[in-house]
Amino acid sequence: MSRFASLALLAACALAPGCFFNRSHLNRPLSPVDVAKLEPGQSTADDVARVLGAPTDVVQLGQRSAWRYDHTREKTAGLWLGVVMLIGAESQQDRVWAFFDEEGTLTHLGATLDADRAKYAVPPLSPGGDG
Repeated sequence: MSRFASLALLAACALAPGCFFNRSHLNRPLSPVDVAKLEPGQSTADDVARVLGAPTDVVQLGQRSAWRYDHTREKTAGLWLGVVMLIGAESQQDRVWAFFDEEGTLTHLGATLDADRAKYAVPPLSPGGDG
């Protein structure tokens, strides 16, 4: 292939429109069914570890403790229009906090399970972001 033909092909590829999609996640997904198996006042730290696995973070609160579980899902979409590239990313997270007393009994449990709500989106063309 001649040098001119190579440059022409490269220019055509660089200016051709295209798009891409990407999905990524961090940590193991958290299941609402698994979270519902845990009962404050009844479940123990061993039960929580068996059901949810190892926590993302452990916080010592004197003789008590709190375990944090996180799962993040991100979806990214991009659009290439010759010399302009638009990229949009949305990240949603599941988070569970489990609080334990001095004996390792679950006292409180809080959960926000939104990771499945992440959507693909290309950003709007206006600079303000709201169309």
